[in-house]
Amino acid sequence: MLTLHTADLLVTGDPRYAPVPGGALLADGRTIAAVGPYDEVAAAHPAARVRRWPGLLTPGLLNPYGPELLEGAYHPDPREADALGTEPLTGGTALTALGMTDARWGASARRGVQRMLAHGTVAVAGPLRRPAVADAVRRAGMTSRQRTAEPPGPPSLDPLAGRPLAEAVLTPLLPYEGRAATFAVFDVPDETALAGRGAATCVATVIEGRLLYRRR
Repeated sequence: MLTLHTADLLVTGDPRYAPVPGGALLADGRTIAAVGPYDEVAAAHPAARVRRWPGLLTPGLLNPYGPELLEGAYHPDPREADALGTEPLTGGTALTALGMTDARWGASARRGVQRMLAHGTVAVAGPLRRPAVADAVRRAGMTSRQRTAEPPGPPSLDPLAGRPLAEAVLTPLLPYEGRAATFAVFDVPDETALAGRGAATCVATVIEGRLLYRRR
């Protein structure tokens, strides 16, 4: 099925290609079939289903803190909010007190992955040593990448915290041939606003053509 995703501005993630006002990405199942101005792509593919998004369409993002956020933090179940709050719990003392089991690590990672998807994240970097955690990442459609150095700064669910969009992009949208339809959309007008407001402005995350997060 052809699905045409369009937004106010499309950023390719490759400095060789300028942003496209009123840009569009055509997904043919799992892969990208076209990228360009909406009017041109829509005219060439009139049968495509259209999804209109507000703001900025970008490549999917890589969060460099995979182990820290998924194996070094516990993401509470909403039913635990009264006792544990809603923010991730970190530190050896706190995690030991929780009596973490493989099943609990897996459940925590699934919730953590959902929070990452809500920030436009489509992949994490760093070694994931707990099978339950690695399985949660894989089942969500995200990928895990190696990292060559420890990332600077404290771990953050926002992959744009402390670094520009260009450094957070997993794979540019252009050239599109053979590339997965993996991208994110943010409710901001441009890159400057995205840098200022962060990835929490995400309204949609798509991995290989599948809409895995949509803000309600």
